[in-house]
Amino acid sequence: MKLHRTTLAFAVAAALALPPAVMAQQPAPKPESKQGQNKGGLAQGDRKFVMEAAHGNMAEVELGKLAADKGASDAVKQFGKRMTDDHGKANAELKDFAEKKGLTLPADLDAKHKQLRDRLAKLNGADFDRAYANEMVKDHKKDVKEFQREAEKAKDPDVKSFAAKTLPTLQDHLKQVEDLQTQVKGTAKTELGKLAGDRDLESSGRVERAEGRVQEKAGKAKREIGEAVENLGEEIAG
Repeated sequence: MKLHRTTLAFAVAAALALPPAVMAQQPAPKPESKQGQNKGGLAQGDRKFVMEAAHGNMAEVELGKLAADKGASDAVKQFGKRMTDDHGKANAELKDFAEKKGLTLPADLDAKHKQLRDRLAKLNGADFDRAYANEMVKDHKKDVKEFQREAEKAKDPDVKSFAAKTLPTLQDHLKQVEDLQTQVKGTAKTELGKLAGDRDLESSGRVERAEGRVQEKAGKAKREIGEAVENLGEEIAG
C-alpha cells in the first residue's frame, strides 16, 4: 500500500511538471478583425469618399481650364478660373492628408469624367456655356450632399474635418453656378428672340420686295395696254 501511494505521488508530480502546451493544446485567440477598414485605418466609407473627392477635384480643374478657354461669356470664363483655383487647392490639401494616411490618390481622370471633358470640348460658344453650367450645377449638388454627410458621419476625425472645412466653398460654388445657369439660359432666349426677329424682318422684307415687283409689273402692263389701245384708235381713225 505504501509503495502504491509513492508511485501515485510520483505520477502526479510528473504530470504537474509537464509544459502547458502538453497539458492542453489550446490555440491562441485571434485578434478581432477590423471590419470595413484598410490601409491607413480608414473605414471603407471614408476611403471611398476620399477617392471620389480626388476624382472630383481633378475633373473640376480640367473642366475649369476648358471653360476659361472656350467660354463664350466672361461669367463662364471667370467661373472656370475659380474652379481651377479652388479645386486645385482642395486637391493639394487632400494629397497631404492621403500621404499621412498611407493612401495613394488617383493620378488621372476616371472614365466618366474623361467622357464629360471630351463631350464639352466639342462644343463652342453659347452651346458650351449652357452645357458647362448644367454639368456644374449637377456636380455641385451631388458634392454638397456628400460633403455634408461626411462632415457629420465620417469615422475618421481628419476626414470629417476636411469635409467640414471644404463644404462652405462648395456651397458657394453651387450658388454661383446656379446664378450662372440662369444667366446663360437668359442669354440663349435673347439670342433666339433676336434670331426670330431677324427672320421676321427678313421675311417682311421679302414680302415688301415681292409686292413692289408685282406693282411694277402691273404698272408696266397697264402702260402697254394703254399704248396698244392708243395705237388701235389711230389705225381706226386712219
